[in-house]
Amino acid sequence: MPAHCIFCGIVDGTAPSYPVAEDAATVAFLDINPANAGHVLVIPRAHSRDLLEIPADDLAACSLMAQRIARVLTAPTADGGLGADGVNLLNCCGAPAWQTVFHFHLHVIPRYRDTGRDQLRLPWRPDVPGDPAELSALAAQLSAAAG
Repeated sequence: MPAHCIFCGIVDGTAPSYPVAEDAATVAFLDINPANAGHVLVIPRAHSRDLLEIPADDLAACSLMAQRIARVLTAPTADGGLGADGVNLLNCCGAPAWQTVFHFHLHVIPRYRDTGRDQLRLPWRPDVPGDPAELSALAAQLSAAAG
């Protein structure tokens, strides 16, 4: 574990956080720079730099905790949830992909139809299709590399 890892400090209790849930393998806490109110980070207790380094069992545990948190975020407010209309699950792997803390983490971001509650905007246009010939060539390349 790097001595300077803020998320390792959250795990061991030496760094402040706003805890939401935890289990034997993971910790979930509010992001201090939230995209929307209720934006939660899920991390493994054991340090892994990113998606490329995290062991499969820790990745699975983080995914299950993210699902647990997503259910809470979308639960009705009468049940203690936020009543979110949806959830984005985001992982940033590497500085060019916006990773700023180099301890694997998943962002669980509540989303709302009400734009007054939802400040998150996509950085790309998911409604603009790619070129079919380029997609076909890329799929063949990646399929061959993935085995």
